[in-house]
Amino acid sequence: MTKILLPPFLKPGDKIGIVAPASVIKHEDVIPGIELFKNVWGLEVVEGATLKSSFHQFAATDEARLADLQAMLDDPSINAVIAARGGYGCSRIVDQLNFDKFLESPKWVIGFSDLTVILCQIYKLGYASLHAPMAKSITTGGSEDAAESLRQMLFGESPVYSFANHPLNRAGEVAAELVGGNLCLLAHLIGSETEIDTDGKILFIEDINEYLYNLDRMMIQLKRAGKLSNLAGLIVGQFTDMKDNKHPTFGKDSNEIILEHIEEYNYPVCFDFPVGHVSDNRAMGIGLTASLNIGAEIVEFSFLSAVPA
Repeated sequence: MTKILLPPFLKPGDKIGIVAPASVIKHEDVIPGIELFKNVWGLEVVEGATLKSSFHQFAATDEARLADLQAMLDDPSINAVIAARGGYGCSRIVDQLNFDKFLESPKWVIGFSDLTVILCQIYKLGYASLHAPMAKSITTGGSEDAAESLRQMLFGESPVYSFANHPLNRAGEVAAELVGGNLCLLAHLIGSETEIDTDGKILFIEDINEYLYNLDRMMIQLKRAGKLSNLAGLIVGQFTDMKDNKHPTFGKDSNEIILEHIEEYNYPVCFDFPVGHVSDNRAMGIGLTASLNIGAEIVEFSFLSAVPA
C-alpha cells in the first residue's frame, strides 16, 4: 500500500486560493468565508476568476474552470485550495488536470460533495486532502464546529469528534486509513482511473436529495464492486432531503437501506456521523489514519498524529 503523504500545514500569512470548479456561485455568497479566512484565520486569500463568471449551470465553461483550478494547483505560493461550492462539474474536468507541479509543491485541497472526484484523484496520487466545508457553507448558521475542525486540520492540530451513540450502531474500535465522500460520486468513480480501494480502510459516505430507490441502487453498486466486503469500519454520515416514491413507497428509510447491504459483514458501523450536506460538516482527512471507537453510549473519532511530507 502506498504511504499517503501530507501537504505542509498552514501558518498565519499563508495563501489560500478559492475556485469554483463545478456549479455557478454568487460572489457575495463567499464573502463571509473570505472574511473568515482573512480576518480570523490570518490567511491571504486569492480569488479565482470562476467566482465571478457563469456558463449555464456551471461556474464557467469546462475549459475556464479547468484553467482556474489548474492555476491554483500549479502556483507554488498558494498553500491550500478550497472550493467555493460543489454542485456538478468536477467529473467533466478531472481527467484533464495536470498534477506535475502539484507533486513538486503539494498543498491542501478542500471541498465535499462534487469535489469528491478531485479529492479521490489526489488520494490516488498518494496525498491527503480534506473533505470539509467550502467557502460558501463554512459560515452558515450552525457551522462553527465544522469550521473550527477545518481550521484545526489545516494548521496541524488534531480535532476530536465525540457524540451520542445511534441505536443502529455496531460497536467496535478500529484504527485505519480513512477514505470516502459523497456516495453518488463514489459509485460514479467505479470503473474509472479515480476508483478508490476500500479494503482495510474506514469508509465514510453521505448524500443529499436522492430517491431512496437510487440510494439502494448505489449501495448495491458498491457491494457488487467489492467496496463494502473488506472494510475496517463504516461511517454513515448525513443523508439529507431524501425522497421517496409516492405510490407505492420504497418501504425503508436511508439508514435501513444501508444496514441491509452490510448485514453480512462484522466491522464496526457508525450512523448519524456529523459529515455531509449539513451545517455541522466536520473535516475528514482523506488518506489519514483515523481512530474510530464506537461504544455503548459514545462515539469517538480522531486522527492519529501525522507529519507533513
